[in-house]
Amino acid sequence: MSVAAPAVESSPKRRFNWRRVVTGAAVILVIGAAAQLLGWDIRSWLSDFWDTISEISAWYLVGGVALKTVQTTLTAFAWYSILRFAYPDRVRWLDVLACYAASVALNGILPANLGTLALLLMFTTIIAGATFSAVLGAYVVEKIFFTVIGAFTYLYLFLSVSGSFDIKFDFVHQHPWATVILVVGGAALIYTLVRTFWPKIVQWWDQAKEGGGILSEPRKYLLWVFAPSLLGWIASLGVMAVFLAAYDIPVSFDTLMRICGGNSIANVTSATPGGAGVNQAFNVASLKGVTDPTTATAYSVSQQLVTTAWNIIFGIVLLVWAFGWSGGKELVQTSYACAKEKAVEQKDARAARKEAKRAAKHA
Repeated sequence: MSVAAPAVESSPKRRFNWRRVVTGAAVILVIGAAAQLLGWDIRSWLSDFWDTISEISAWYLVGGVALKTVQTTLTAFAWYSILRFAYPDRVRWLDVLACYAASVALNGILPANLGTLALLLMFTTIIAGATFSAVLGAYVVEKIFFTVIGAFTYLYLFLSVSGSFDIKFDFVHQHPWATVILVVGGAALIYTLVRTFWPKIVQWWDQAKEGGGILSEPRKYLLWVFAPSLLGWIASLGVMAVFLAAYDIPVSFDTLMRICGGNSIANVTSATPGGAGVNQAFNVASLKGVTDPTTATAYSVSQQLVTTAWNIIFGIVLLVWAFGWSGGKELVQTSYACAKEKAVEQKDARAARKEAKRAAKHA
């Protein structure tokens, strides 16, 4: 005896929505035009990207992308822990991850690390009651680990790599009194600066300490902020190691520290989108004696192109997942516009202070 299957109601066919296609095409054109205005040549970038990924094994690409995802996720978790402590029951993990991934993507295509400033403004937008000063305080707390690990990297290079910074101590032996004067003068200058700006620092911290509240409980800070940041940094070393291996460049802790130190200096000194060009110059210098300049450049370009492309994809997917297409787009656009305004305000404020000092001298 057979039982008839229930009839399935055929859903009406959807009409092809031309308006959506035209809107999507217009958005792509606007993005392309904006990229051209920012100095980012998308056509040549995509051409270079395809040439780069086609010359190395897919396994290296998958490994590099996977480790980059781990790095982004762990660093975002450190941010989440700081913000959750400051604003309990007002912070959602997916929102923080999406905002941080978007800022990483923006830093890859915008100059002067504007993506980081946009991140701070995104947090003030999505967290009820969060002020910019408090979020800036959270940023200081999040950067403690990276300050420590940066100091470790430079100390390692100073102690172990001969001529890393071309430091010579002949001057100290030949001119001991001049060295003493320089050290004492430098200490006096630092003391004067600290004494001058300390009241402002205290005043700022009174406004920002809400965001850095997790420091009041060192165990929670070490477990939920410092440890994930450390694991994320190790994952970043893994990304470098994967791409070095893809170009048959010997991988060692010493090599990774050289590249890490060079990237740190490039990040501070670069004003180009994503540090393009500057990173390559520092990577070639860092790999001197390890491989030839052509291979070093190929490694550097490959890593930057692949990770930048993945950061953009990852950021867009998470933003759409967390906020929807319209909400995510509006959040990024608003935060980027505010970041540019904030940067201009800071520049104008510095210029005004300089002008006031100049006028006071002439008065």
